[in-house]
Amino acid sequence: MTRILSTSAKDYLGKTITVSGWVNSRRDHGGLIFIDLRDHKGILQLVITPDTKDAFSLAETLRDEFVITATGTMRERAPELKNPNIETGDIELVVENLVLLNKSEPLPVNTHDDGPESGEDLRLKYRYLDLRRPSMQNLLKRRSDFYQYLRKYMIENDFTEITTPILANSSPEGARDFLVPSRLHPGKFYALPQAPQQFKQLLMVGGVSRYFQIAPCFRDEDPRADRLYGDFYQLDLEMSFVDDGETVRTTMEPLIKKLVTDFAGKELLSEEIPRITFEDAMNNYGTDKPDLRYDMKLIDLTEALKDTEFKVFQSPCVKAICVKGGSSLSRSQIDNFTDLARKNGAGGLAYILYENGEAKSPIAKFLKEEELAKIKSETKAEDGDAVFFGADTREKVNKVLGILRIAFADHFGLKDDNKVALCWVVDFPFYEWDDNNNKLDFCHNPFSMPKGGLAALESANTDEDKLAISADQYDMVMNGYEICSGAVRNHSPEVMYKAFEILGYDHKEVEKRFGGMLSAFKFGAPPHAGCAFGLERIFMVLTGAKNIRDIVAFPKNGSGVDLMMDSPSVVDDLQLEESHISIIEED
Repeated sequence: MTRILSTSAKDYLGKTITVSGWVNSRRDHGGLIFIDLRDHKGILQLVITPDTKDAFSLAETLRDEFVITATGTMRERAPELKNPNIETGDIELVVENLVLLNKSEPLPVNTHDDGPESGEDLRLKYRYLDLRRPSMQNLLKRRSDFYQYLRKYMIENDFTEITTPILANSSPEGARDFLVPSRLHPGKFYALPQAPQQFKQLLMVGGVSRYFQIAPCFRDEDPRADRLYGDFYQLDLEMSFVDDGETVRTTMEPLIKKLVTDFAGKELLSEEIPRITFEDAMNNYGTDKPDLRYDMKLIDLTEALKDTEFKVFQSPCVKAICVKGGSSLSRSQIDNFTDLARKNGAGGLAYILYENGEAKSPIAKFLKEEELAKIKSETKAEDGDAVFFGADTREKVNKVLGILRIAFADHFGLKDDNKVALCWVVDFPFYEWDDNNNKLDFCHNPFSMPKGGLAALESANTDEDKLAISADQYDMVMNGYEICSGAVRNHSPEVMYKAFEILGYDHKEVEKRFGGMLSAFKFGAPPHAGCAFGLERIFMVLTGAKNIRDIVAFPKNGSGVDLMMDSPSVVDDLQLEESHISIIEED
């Protein structure tokens, strides 16, 4: 279609032009036929009169989504017929010649933004039709602009764009690998990279000062509203001769802030991006991904209630959250929040409602007056508020109240999509306890540098000492979503050997798993640090989308199935034979 929206529409008046696109709608007024022609730039009204016999005859047969080309003269619409809702609403094309390029069968999904939206599975099965909606066309263009914005900033800041292999080796990134069998090497497998982690570190050893790429990553994780299944993209970067995370954080902060304000036109909650330790995030918000658009911190009442005779509160940890306006909750609504608490491991959900100067609660009769006073004072509860309690181990209380905090914010509409709250969460644990295997394991991965380096590892004698070691690792959080993870890297063979030795791995096993990395580190590896930003999550927040699948051209559904391409699918026996694979049928 001639790009009539690229300049003033009136510049085309009186001129003969040719346009192409899809029939958005057709209106037959007897002596005249009007067609709204659509392409990715917008809509133009065509007028076909009986004077153009062939064009008029063809126009009578056209239906929605037929593909046509029209040639004619542009004219200004009559004042009473102008449409202020579209950019070309002042003009129309009087058609002299009309050509049918292709027909369309009746549509299984809606290609307009108005009217009922088709179900997600149907939209994904016919995604090529769903993409015709103007909102989807705009989204694809915005995502292209988003990528260009990223590249411009990185290049201006002296980063070099370098691509890394897709067929790689398995890497301990915390998720399941997608494995690719080798035809040439029977019994061996490539792994699609969960991240370019090892390659970008090797680039630092190779003398690259600052690397970046918009990298495809592959993880066999269950999909959810903020996580795609299978493949996703991240802005991956690394900087050499950097031995502290703050250098990386301050280098990348301006990009994210500009994306919020300049690209998305949203408001930053704070120009200064706070640094919150992992421990404080868990204790204050119950999550390492705190949404700071609302307050509602977890308040520790363990000390205040240490002498209570109320058995429920005779627990290792007692915490509460004060919900402003919470006394308006109905009993059935409180029951729903109680069910949510139980689903996440709580035995129930104790609460107090403050109304007319009174503390109304099923548990009030079990608490002394001074205890009720301490609760009200510590939580700063006022008339109209509600206080909800958690009592159990600190880990379980933090988890349950953290989930409830998010649920209360959703219920009371505390999440303003026009505001963006950013924070860095720092000082993650280097090790964690694996309950499933009853042993220590890496909290994230072995490529992070423990704070204190080799000395911190060598001085850790007990499990408690080891669990107290912090990694020089950091995440950026945007409105409750983790959008970035990074760290100062472990570039020392001695530190890597010791980090694995603590978990029971000898040098031989470490070299088997990470021989390429260790070999490189023995040849003058510089200190280096970096991070990776999840681009789909950032774009989802910036555009206000509620489901990450809505901002991707061809996503898989919530079950990890590509309904459009029928993937995953069965392959023929010859392909299996060439790949040295046999299928074991389930009983």
